[in-house]
Amino acid sequence: MNLINKKVTHMRFGTGSIVNQNDSVIEIHFATENKKFVFPDAFGKHLKLHEQSAAHSLEKMLHEKEMEREQEGRKKDEAIKRYRKNLELRLEHEKLMKNHKLHSESQMAFWCDSEEQITAFTEWKVFSGVIKTGNNKGKPNKPIRLHQNSVCLLTARDSEMPEKDRRILGVYMVNRNFIGKLCEDGMIPAHSEYRLQLTKEESDQLLFWKYFANEKSLDKMTWNSGKYRYFDNVWMAQILFDIVSLKSDPKERELAQQFFEHFCKMNAISNQELPKPNGVLMRV
Repeated sequence: MNLINKKVTHMRFGTGSIVNQNDSVIEIHFATENKKFVFPDAFGKHLKLHEQSAAHSLEKMLHEKEMEREQEGRKKDEAIKRYRKNLELRLEHEKLMKNHKLHSESQMAFWCDSEEQITAFTEWKVFSGVIKTGNNKGKPNKPIRLHQNSVCLLTARDSEMPEKDRRILGVYMVNRNFIGKLCEDGMIPAHSEYRLQLTKEESDQLLFWKYFANEKSLDKMTWNSGKYRYFDNVWMAQILFDIVSLKSDPKERELAQQFFEHFCKMNAISNQELPKPNGVLMRV
C-alpha cells in the first residue's frame, strides 16, 4: 500500500504529508519538521488520512493486524495453559511414581480381535475400550492398576474354538512413564525394549488358562464380556518364565530372559522361588 504524498492530520503536529514509507515505519513532513511513526499502528491512535479510499484500505489493514494480534494473544494464552497443564500432570506423575504401592494384580490380559492381532504388534499399543454404562458412558476405560511394573498380555480365541484354547500371542511391558490413573485416551503403549511376539507354534503351546483362574469359579474357564482382565503378578512371571524356555532363537531367548528378570525386579518377585502354574487347565 503506497501512501507517499498522502495528506494526514496529527492530533498534535497538525497537517502533514507522507514522504517516506516501509513495512514498519512512515515518515511525515509537517510544517517545521519531519517525524517518524510506527506503521500502520500510528493510524489507529494519532494519525488520520485525508483520502477516503486510502483511509478505508488502511482501516482494513489495521483490522487485520488487530485480528493477528488477538490470534497471537490466544496462542500465547493457550501455550501458557498447556504449559501449566503439563506441569500439573508432571508433578502429579512424579507424586504417583514416588508414592506408588504395588498392587498384587496389576497385570492386564487383553482379548485381541482379528484386527488387533495385527495392529497390536505393528503399533505396539492396545485400547482399553469404553465405559458401557453410567455417567461416563462412552468414555475410554482408565486402566487404573497399570503402572511401570505392569505387562499387557495379548490373547486371542477364534470364534469356533472353546475358551480353554485361548492362546497367548505376545506380551509387553507398558511404556516406562505410563501411569494408568493418568491415562485419558485408553491407549496403553508398549515399552521400547521389553516386548515379545510369539510365533504361531509358540502361541499354540502357551495357553492362557494354564496360568489363569477366576477366584469365584476356580474350575471354570469363562471370559464373558470386556476387553481385558487384571490378573496376578506372579502368574505373569510364570508366563514370562515359560516364554524363555519356548524361544529357540538365541537373541529372542536372551531378550525374553532380560524381560523376565526385569519384570521380577519391578514386581519384587523372587525368580528363584517362583511357584509352578496352577491355572484351571492344571487342575482338570
